[in-house]
Amino acid sequence: MEKMTITNILKGYRCKDFSPVEITEYFLKRIEKLKDLNAYITVCEDKALKQARIAEQKLIVGEEIGRLEGIPISYKDLIYTKDICTTNGSLIDKNFVPCTNAKVVSRLQAEGAINLGKVNLHEYAFGITSNNPFYGSVRNPWNHEYTSGGSSGGSGAAVSANLCTASIGTDTGGSIRIPASSCGVVGLKPTFGYLDGTGVTNLSWSLDHIGPLTRNMDDLSIMMEALTGKCYQNNCIEDVRGLRVGVPRNYFNEQIDKEILDLYNKALQALESMGAILIETDIPFNLNDLQLIFTLAIAEAGYIHNKNMELHIDKYGDDVRTVLEISQSISSLTYIQALKKKNQIKKEFDQLFSMIDILATPTLPTTPKKIGVEEVIIEGITENIFNCMIRYTSVFNLTGNPALSIPCGFTSESLPVGLQFVAGAYREDILFRVGYAYEQSQLAEFYAKRGKLYNQPLSSTT
Repeated sequence: MEKMTITNILKGYRCKDFSPVEITEYFLKRIEKLKDLNAYITVCEDKALKQARIAEQKLIVGEEIGRLEGIPISYKDLIYTKDICTTNGSLIDKNFVPCTNAKVVSRLQAEGAINLGKVNLHEYAFGITSNNPFYGSVRNPWNHEYTSGGSSGGSGAAVSANLCTASIGTDTGGSIRIPASSCGVVGLKPTFGYLDGTGVTNLSWSLDHIGPLTRNMDDLSIMMEALTGKCYQNNCIEDVRGLRVGVPRNYFNEQIDKEILDLYNKALQALESMGAILIETDIPFNLNDLQLIFTLAIAEAGYIHNKNMELHIDKYGDDVRTVLEISQSISSLTYIQALKKKNQIKKEFDQLFSMIDILATPTLPTTPKKIGVEEVIIEGITENIFNCMIRYTSVFNLTGNPALSIPCGFTSESLPVGLQFVAGAYREDILFRVGYAYEQSQLAEFYAKRGKLYNQPLSSTT
């Protein structure tokens, strides 16, 4: 069993096995030890230890404490943190220091969370590899030659490598779920608009979501309770009997690595053996619809970056600059047509979720790739890595449905593979039910292997 989880740390605090200062020092030492992963841009050692001492004092005197009192977490470096540099993974904003916290930061600090620092990302969140030209590439903890996924790559790597208990990321086309799958952790994109995005640098206001990455479902439930005030731990039950699980007849089983497809089918068999009802489902989406993501994201990013493009176009990384330049050629008619099509697809998926409780798909159509790889070949078809990696995730940025990525096994190269569960709007409770039940039934061996890779017992802190 893994030890350095939110659940076990909170239990240890209650039993006085260790203190928030000891736990915070433990994580800070690990960040320094594993700095070659390049997961962090800014480490807030002094501020984190100050917060830890406050939490420790509250525990000693028996003051009222928050849900995350003394729990060290991290934030993707486009989430505003008061008096702490927020670079957006860019050269342009390398010295930007917000005077206020993002709403999500204020919420978690009020619950006692400790901010270990700001984690690395693809520049302005506009990519899925986290190959950052200014702060270096984030490396996958399972194999340092491989990408951690993106754009919340620092979040995925930091959680997987035990450099924080949890991290807050953002997701415009899969940027929480892609690194969660690539790094073998749990990542949730909640329903669109469920979490307040005030104080988070937008990529695309009609597609952006904020959400947590954690080591397991228990920790995810605690994070979501802290973020929303709603109880999710009650939904973490080992029972999916009678749950209607949609199994796609199309799209999510097309142009996919055989190894991924085999693990996905194995996961479906497990769900059926647990009592879930598998229902073959037609998906109201095709490959041509994927262009909507690009139209909306690029057009809105062009508007957001308009001033910086005029003043600092040469300070963007090559890939981001190229995309932003394309934004100038998208007409208002094309943009509005994309919005109307987006609304139509959302209605069609709402209809789909009236007939099933959950949709199960692979998170990604292929495995993580080596750093620097820009093309993927599947079934003899060559595809840009960005287009490939967002193919199964970005659908639900268009619809706004909550989506969860949870590990479901390893490739022959010992790289993690993710399983994606999707539910109807604001039905995160169903995601917790199926995710927790699947985890408890199927992931003991996976977590044991991850624990051997990057885990140390709590006793090592003392």
